[in-house]
Amino acid sequence: MAHVRPAAVAGAFYPAQATILDKDVQRYLHESGTHRSGGQEALSWPKALIVPHAGYVYSGPIAASAYNLLAPGRGEIQRVVLLGPAHRVPFRGIALPGVDAFQTPLGALSVDRAGVAAITRLPQVLELPGAHAEEHALEVQLPFIQEVLGPVSIVPLVVGEVTTQKVAEVLDMLWGGPETVILISSDLSHYHPYAEARDIDTATVQQILRLDDTPIHHEQACGATPINGLLQTARRHHLQPRLLDLRNSGDTAGSRDTVVGYAALAFFTEPAAP
Repeated sequence: MAHVRPAAVAGAFYPAQATILDKDVQRYLHESGTHRSGGQEALSWPKALIVPHAGYVYSGPIAASAYNLLAPGRGEIQRVVLLGPAHRVPFRGIALPGVDAFQTPLGALSVDRAGVAAITRLPQVLELPGAHAEEHALEVQLPFIQEVLGPVSIVPLVVGEVTTQKVAEVLDMLWGGPETVILISSDLSHYHPYAEARDIDTATVQQILRLDDTPIHHEQACGATPINGLLQTARRHHLQPRLLDLRNSGDTAGSRDTVVGYAALAFFTEPAAP
């Protein structure tokens, strides 16, 4: 019998009822798609994305701007490699869930066995179901993946305390071709006043867009470790980054007294349309 990780944050970070969830995600995608410019995105799709992972009312519109770019790859993209930070369980290394699938209200997504097998021999990779059990950073991405790409497989990885090089090594093992997309789940700065947060997050995004080899710190982004691993790999593969959206919770559904920052960025194998 298949071992399935049940949805842990449905009803909290996003709707637990499938019909409402489907409608909400479709609305975010539609509204984001109407604000995109240019047409070259339809010719290909990004190799990698950085997307936020807050509750959908806060970060859903920003995440949708990234997922829209994957739509042309439906049927061609077969695997999504997801990396996000550990919010609940501290550990060293990069954690696999030890399950066959992840459940959401929209159905289940299978864990890619070949991808898991490819990285299990790496010393930084361990099987740690507890790191995944209540973790939201990866789960909130799954309904968007299901809506945009359909029944693809996933390699879900929670990133604990580990070096940038060890993250990049895992990404290299799973890089693949156009059938594989890399997705880094991260918010930006946390709990600064609105104007201060905008300055901090703008500087962080510019650092990412430059493919800067100065490490992103966890004060800049909770997913700094997987972001740094992606940036190292992106430099080696000559990816071209593009900012899609940059906002914070004060722009979407929260107070401006203290906010959390959200960015959506795409990394292309060829120069992206302006």
